[in-house]
Amino acid sequence: MSSALSWGHDEAPVLDALARYHDVDEPGFTPPGHKQARGADPRARAALGDTVFFGDVLASGGLDDRLTRGRVLKRAEELMADAVHADHTFF
Repeated sequence: MSSALSWGHDEAPVLDALARYHDVDEPGFTPPGHKQARGADPRARAALGDTVFFGDVLASGGLDDRLTRGRVLKRAEELMADAVHADHTFF
């Protein structure tokens, strides 16, 4: 059972957005400049491998548009607040 399900939620907005981002496989034009490893220094890629750069994505302009109209982080924060019985959470 996933931790999301044990908290009573079956949504994972950030993970879903990250999966969509990788499915599209287009480099973004916002920082960080790693572009899913394609823009990383070859020495860093050789030492660390490419996988370390795949999750290096901005929420706004990467996982969501720059105006955050998809509400990716907002929805994730709402779900976490509900799960831990808090008024607000911030990622």
